[in-house]
Amino acid sequence: MEIHPLHPTFGAEITGVDIGRPIDDDTFARIRQAFEEHALLLFRDQDLDDEKQVAFSERFGPLEKTFSQNPAGGTLFARQSNLDIKTGETIPIEDARMVYQRANMLWHTDSSFKRVPSLCSLLSARIVPPEGGNTDFADMRAAYDALPDATRQRLEGLAAEHSIAHSRAQVDPNLLSDYQKSIEAPPVKQLMVRANPVTGRKALFIGAHCSHVVGWPEEEGKRFVRHLMETAITPDICYSHQWREGDIVVWDNRSVLHKATPYDSKKYKRLMQRTTVAGDQPTVMQ
Repeated sequence: MEIHPLHPTFGAEITGVDIGRPIDDDTFARIRQAFEEHALLLFRDQDLDDEKQVAFSERFGPLEKTFSQNPAGGTLFARQSNLDIKTGETIPIEDARMVYQRANMLWHTDSSFKRVPSLCSLLSARIVPPEGGNTDFADMRAAYDALPDATRQRLEGLAAEHSIAHSRAQVDPNLLSDYQKSIEAPPVKQLMVRANPVTGRKALFIGAHCSHVVGWPEEEGKRFVRHLMETAITPDICYSHQWREGDIVVWDNRSVLHKATPYDSKKYKRLMQRTTVAGDQPTVMQ
């Protein structure tokens, strides 16, 4: 097993490991240590099916079930694809399943709209278009480090409201039902700065699910969140991953934002399977 950095501030490629086979505890301990240090790990040329992906993902912790609106809703997988699960045919771009996925092109962290936000996500490339469809990642530890001292002081102890209704409304305000907005995934509070319990490094915790600062006048809180999104995410803290079939990327949802990029969904097929590892505690006691 070898570890090769992908970017000056975060990310590493791990070689010499077949994650589709059982991994001994010592090897996984090195993988977990690399995850805590680098926040994003790439494994290439992995022959994974759903069962193997679940088995490897569960080494990080118990898995979440997917939000009901996802094309694979209610399962252990968040399906990022333009292919119908039952027929394998291409889904029309105006279909609600494709509209829902458009919000993936906004910078976000998976499951921050849940009271207990997720630990990490694992996305595997099963069918990859020959062009387009990169996934971009942003190191929010480096973003936090680059903030002015006054902004970091201002952020201490602040919480923001997160909801999937907020992120999906940016692509279609009528995409979710009232039940999904208020019962399945009601708004939650999350700290705006999170510290890694292993390394102690702090990260800015925002993204498309994040709407406004709790306890501030709402418009002022929205402006502050927008300002952070517009200024903290800079090219020097970003890594764009060009997928190859057999890739799997693991990233830390506590400290990394990500977003999808476009591809020609009429011309090409694409199938990505994501598993999401649950977190262990809320950031704010509500």
